[in-house]
Amino acid sequence: MKPLKQILLVSQLVAVFAVCLTLYSCSVSYKFNGASIDYSKTKTIQISDFPIRSAYVWGPMAPMFNNELRDLFMNSTRLQLVKRNGDMKIEGEITQYSQRNKSVNAEGASAMAELSMTVNVRFSNSKNHVEDFERTFTATASYETTQQLNAVQEQLVQQMVKDLTEQIFNATVANW
Repeated sequence: MKPLKQILLVSQLVAVFAVCLTLYSCSVSYKFNGASIDYSKTKTIQISDFPIRSAYVWGPMAPMFNNELRDLFMNSTRLQLVKRNGDMKIEGEITQYSQRNKSVNAEGASAMAELSMTVNVRFSNSKNHVEDFERTFTATASYETTQQLNAVQEQLVQQMVKDLTEQIFNATVANW
């Protein structure tokens, strides 16, 4: 009876060892910022200022956008921001900023208005040119027309800038 217990004990140890080995070899790596960058190859990023090329303009919009885009990459990646010759390069322009009526009330007057902001982005990755693209990104924000635009504009532009920079981040360095 003793040899049977030894065989069972050895087989249990082998099974535990196999499970541990399987778990160790199947480790999963999660990155909570969503960035999937090979830092052994890609070390720098160049983010050019996005000028406003829209007919309708709100002055603080471009600096807000440019600062938020740089901050997002600096806070969410280990890339070093450089002025030229970056391994990755992001450039473009703010091509559209507009306001339109979104809905009307029972009296036929505008009840909701919508702001829209569009940016054109050119992205290049000198380490993997397959990822290069030129694309437009758009964000919108609505407000009730009982409010004056100048009272809500900063908040709405900040909301759209956050949305746009996240779209750009996801398109450039997050492989979802």
